[in-house]
Amino acid sequence: MKDTAKKPILVIMAAGMGSRFGGLKQIEAVGPAGEAILDYSLFDAHRAGFETVVFIIKHAIEDAFKSTVGARAEKAGLNVRYAYQELDILPEGFTVPEGRIKPWGTAHAILSAADVIDAPFAVINADDYYGRTCFELIYNYLSAGHTGPKYPWVMVGYLFGQHGQHQRFRQPWCLRNRC
Repeated sequence: MKDTAKKPILVIMAAGMGSRFGGLKQIEAVGPAGEAILDYSLFDAHRAGFETVVFIIKHAIEDAFKSTVGARAEKAGLNVRYAYQELDILPEGFTVPEGRIKPWGTAHAILSAADVIDAPFAVINADDYYGRTCFELIYNYLSAGHTGPKYPWVMVGYLFGQHGQHQRFRQPWCLRNRC
């Protein structure tokens, strides 16, 4: 295994149960060889330099996820780690309200993965496509070792077309314009 201790890590939120979609969309085949949308993001992220990926999943989907996307990520040469977003992973003093079954959201997902994230990291959703340039921008930023007086951060996004033309995205850009 490669020494990837301080290289940027890609954290992927993939714990959704697909209740509106009607299945596990993070592993749903969309490509000609059975690829999920997530496989395309992993390919682009790996080409941009990411070597380690943390999948945040639920135990309820563990077998299905590991045997599909997880196995393909390992076969592609990525160092794969797993974190589990379960309702009972909460800061001290907090409890799960009676009847709650859904995950808490982004902050809870990252909290659930804190023990397996040991380097600068980027976070994506498993069911969105970002494109290679976004991964290159964020990887390069995280690799540069930016530090600041408080919490250094960056966000890569897309600008919409001019004059309200939202049908096409323009090139990715960095919110802090440092990428």
